[in-house]
Amino acid sequence: MATKEQQDIDPFTATESLRAALAGVGIVLPSLNVDAASPQLRLVELGRVRSDVAARLAAALQRGGRG
Repeated sequence: MATKEQQDIDPFTATESLRAALAGVGIVLPSLNVDAASPQLRLVELGRVRSDVAARLAAALQRGGRG
């Protein structure tokens, strides 16, 4: 179950923060957006990515996001 703090995070702010963080390690998720179909859930849609982008994202996470 989500905590109150988690529920208070604005999905638009979260999306832009994620977009900036990904850009910082050279990753672009073209379909990254707020899910407008379920605003009460505050979902962020990550969308589809090519396999090379998914591999780069995994590598960035494994490095702890360091270049």
